Amino acid sequence: MNLVAKRLDGRMHYSWVVVGVVFLVLLAAAGTRATPSVMMVPLERQLGWSRDTISLAISINLALYGLTGPFAAAAMQRFGVRPTLLAALATLAAGVGISSMMTKPWQMVLVWGVMVGSATGVAALTLSATVINRWFTTHRGLAMGILSASSATGQLIFLPFLASISEQHGWRPVVLVVAAAVLIVLPVVAWLLPERPLCVGLRPVGESAETPTGAPPALKNPIKIAFGTLAMASKTRDFWLLFFSFFICGASTNGYIGTHFIAMCSDYGFTQVQGATLLATMGIFDLVGTTLSGWLSDRFNARYLLFWYYGLRGLSLIYLPYAFGIDFFGLPVFAVFYGLDWIATVPPTVRLVTDVYGKDTAPIVFGWVVAGHQLGAAFAALGAGMLRSSLGSYTIATMISGGLCLFAALFVLRINLTKRLVGVAAN
Repeated sequence: MNLVAKRLDGRMHYSWVVVGVVFLVLLAAAGTRATPSVMMVPLERQLGWSRDTISLAISINLALYGLTGPFAAAAMQRFGVRPTLLAALATLAAGVGISSMMTKPWQMVLVWGVMVGSATGVAALTLSATVINRWFTTHRGLAMGILSASSATGQLIFLPFLASISEQHGWRPVVLVVAAAVLIVLPVVAWLLPERPLCVGLRPVGESAETPTGAPPALKNPIKIAFGTLAMASKTRDFWLLFFSFFICGASTNGYIGTHFIAMCSDYGFTQVQGATLLATMGIFDLVGTTLSGWLSDRFNARYLLFWYYGLRGLSLIYLPYAFGIDFFGLPVFAVFYGLDWIATVPPTVRLVTDVYGKDTAPIVFGWVVAGHQLGAAFAALGAGMLRSSLGSYTIATMISGGLCLFAALFVLRINLTKRLVGVAAN
């Protein structure tokens, strides 16, 4: 790694190589998280499992994905980013590979719900926040936007391909392809991901040479770190505003559209490949929207950005049931409108967490905020599946999701407001 860093010295800061490596990790994790949405209809048809049973496994996966985050961030402080990440990727590849042999619903709950859900929680947004705060003093929003967009790119690359495999060969080859993709990332992480800038003789991007180089934090028990940070943050109003806004974010993205959109398209006569292609199209626009959101987060008030993101997402979801009835333009308009906004909320949320709690504590606080995101995703994945099973359509679930986003657009304006008002009064 030192040799690679020296070759790049003077041409490109090594931090951007780190961003590239983490992008690949998140790309593989995003493809893994998207896989159950491709498997839902084949499992229903080939094994006779009900949609709400499959949704239960997915909801557990999404919940553990979030709840693992703060402990993963603490483990990265205690054991290091690379060892923690390598262990998670190995577990993820093993879990996905083992799932090719499942024949009972409880096996999907155990493997995809518990094992895969916990492992993907390490390769998540908390990883991005940890790496960005270590490697960047400036351009944090842009770097976070690029990493957040990896979720969209994962869909773009994996979903149509996996849906095509599923239609032609069934669901088992799908999981083997995903397991192989995760294994490919392992040596890249082992070779190219140093712990901190100082490990390759550099400073974070934008940090002056006069800035003292702080010593790494003292080694502590990761569980104690995670719960201690939660105890501190939970006493503040801003934490709960961030937590519940991200709960709604998860409910309206990963949990609902990410899990059920392909199955929803099947209800209207679309093939799996067509539904996956539409979802991948949203991924293309989210890649643009999230990267742009990161750039905007470096320049504009994060609260106002979140207001527009949640508001526009809510309106697009309320429009979705009508989009299926509009020839030609209906769904493409939704795909563009919703896609630009899909993960755009992440960079301004990270900015607010860092502003409120400081860059050292922010990754673990953000881990707990992401836990809220994934609890919302689990709630929506299971709730939408149950509503579809009982009502025969997703319309009510869509309207609830859109309404929650409009509610979130209002209360995000209260985040970090007290400190800003104090600053105005002092002037």
